[in-house]
Amino acid sequence: MATNPYFSYKVPSEQTLYEDLIIEALQIYGQDVYYLPREIVSLDRIFQDDIPSKFSNAYKIEMYIDNYDGFAGEGHLFQKFGIEIRDQATFVISRKRWKHVVRNFDNDIGTDEPREGDLIYLPLSQSLFQIMMVERESPFYQISNLPTFKLECELFEYSDEVFDTDVEAIDRVETLGYAYKLQLDSDSDGITAVVGDTVTQNLGGGITVSGEVIEWDRARQILYVGHINTSDGNFHAFTDSGEITSAETNAVRSIVSVMEDLGDFGHQNTEFDSEPDDFLVFDETNPFGDPR
Repeated sequence: MATNPYFSYKVPSEQTLYEDLIIEALQIYGQDVYYLPREIVSLDRIFQDDIPSKFSNAYKIEMYIDNYDGFAGEGHLFQKFGIEIRDQATFVISRKRWKHVVRNFDNDIGTDEPREGDLIYLPLSQSLFQIMMVERESPFYQISNLPTFKLECELFEYSDEVFDTDVEAIDRVETLGYAYKLQLDSDSDGITAVVGDTVTQNLGGGITVSGEVIEWDRARQILYVGHINTSDGNFHAFTDSGEITSAETNAVRSIVSVMEDLGDFGHQNTEFDSEPDDFLVFDETNPFGDPR
């Protein structure tokens, strides 16, 4: 027996009204957040992974936080290596609003829905969340349509991504993750340090190490550098026995001292590097391998 032909759950006017009421509710009870589409910089086609990512745009849009009594997840975990924060959140967003605010203004997005890997910045808690899963069928076909997405998110962990969104609160995430602080010699040739400029140091033997200028403290002649690259693909660090050259101005400055890993104020790199010298022999290429 078929359903009653005199009743329909797919009346377009009712579906439109239902969707408009949801949008209005989101704008009343929701929060203004920023949606950041992830840009593919260099895709690893073997593992289908994008190690160097970039975020150039941030679209302000309203979303409802489904966690009414605080963030979900495991919260704060106290481990022997420090505190790890594993906050999770669920955001509800209108399909119609996402298309109008994000999709129509970003031609690089190839789908009509949010994507896993994109970010959401929540000004309320000054946190960045990464979309882990997009729930497309909740609520489940009310009056035969799907007006919203549910975005299951986890707290974002910075990993050398580039942020150029022109939203200061978001872009400063990158400045907190710089890798080197270079104290420059004030008596050397002048260098106009510009944020985004590339500085390079020649380590000898045809090997160079370069990085992007994240911040420039002119008064103290301190250069903050991140996004480190090397010419041979191996790990190398800036040294305090050479000079750096600006790609933009070709000016040269001498490095007085180098401090590493300023993004982690509790780092012990120096201690871990020097302590094994008393009981490990590093004459071999691989001191932990089998002797020959």
